[in-house]
Amino acid sequence: MKKKIYTVILALGTLALTSACDSSPKKAKENSAQSNNVETFSLKKQKIQSEILLPGELSGYRQVDIHAKVDSYVKSLKVDIGDEVKKGQLLMELDAPEIYAQLAAAKSRFHSQEAKYMASSNNYDRILKTSKVEGTISQNDLDQALARKNGDYADLQAAKAAYQELQSMKEYLRIIAPFKGTVAARNVNIGAFVGQSNTPLLSIIEQRKLRLAVLIPDAYTGYLNLGDELSFKVNSLPGETFTASVSRMSGALDLKLRSERVELDINNENKRLLPGMIAEITLPLYSKNDNFIVPLSTIMNTTEGIYVIKIKDSKAQWVKVNTGLSNKDSIEIFSNNLNENDNLVSFAAEEIRNGSIVHMAKSNSVSNEAVGL
Repeated sequence: MKKKIYTVILALGTLALTSACDSSPKKAKENSAQSNNVETFSLKKQKIQSEILLPGELSGYRQVDIHAKVDSYVKSLKVDIGDEVKKGQLLMELDAPEIYAQLAAAKSRFHSQEAKYMASSNNYDRILKTSKVEGTISQNDLDQALARKNGDYADLQAAKAAYQELQSMKEYLRIIAPFKGTVAARNVNIGAFVGQSNTPLLSIIEQRKLRLAVLIPDAYTGYLNLGDELSFKVNSLPGETFTASVSRMSGALDLKLRSERVELDINNENKRLLPGMIAEITLPLYSKNDNFIVPLSTIMNTTEGIYVIKIKDSKAQWVKVNTGLSNKDSIEIFSNNLNENDNLVSFAAEEIRNGSIVHMAKSNSVSNEAVGL
């Protein structure tokens, strides 16, 4: 009886062991098949919409630093910081006594030379008239009289030029506004000595119209044209968005930054925006042609380059691509080895080796929402 029981137990153990051995490869095969199932989508050509944020700087439409032309003293100040000024308005008077002395001396020399020229001119006219009578005046005397007249005339013109130069210097003692604007800086006081230094006396800025300058990187210059409207924000006015149109484009790239300078004109009658503010400009980007658009998860970055994984005949093929515009969900890709309706792996990973056998678990196409249209 005991022998029979042992025989039964041994038989059951052998059967269990055989079943376990038979089921292990089957489960491993099922797990392997399950691990090679990948989610895919059908490749389509679409357009993509994206945007980038660029920093810009606001400045006055016209702004100028006013310097002293001659060494002088500040005699009077007519304006102060924040004052509105009109074109031609007197801003400041300077005093330079030596200029007035030089001007008086130059005026005397001018009148002296004027008298000498009048005398030599009249003398020449008399000699010329007398020379009409034959034998009265030699040709040499006539030539000498003409030479004196011409020499005195040249001296007269030189004295006149020196006198006018000092008159112009005198005008520099009156500082006037070159255009309508606001006094943004005043760096002197009454009685201060001023001269030809790097420190300006006053700074005038036109605030009612501003310029917004932005540098567009080389890769994005083709997406912008004259007249395009851009939006921007400034930190001092949170929650507000301003718009302006592109007024000027430099048409060349800065050799150091490899970017193009673009300017937008802004109407600022309420003076809420101030020159010197930093703006955050939104540059919208629209693809010009239909291109292959894929989710970002499709892209696989490796040390050898950027790839997507295409499924063909149940085998994985790594395809090297170049990328273009992108947004938070999708990106443009370019490759001569891709065609419409190709099946790409939705979530690319290096674990899916090139040439490995895979099974497509699901097939979808990229939606319009994914490309920002």
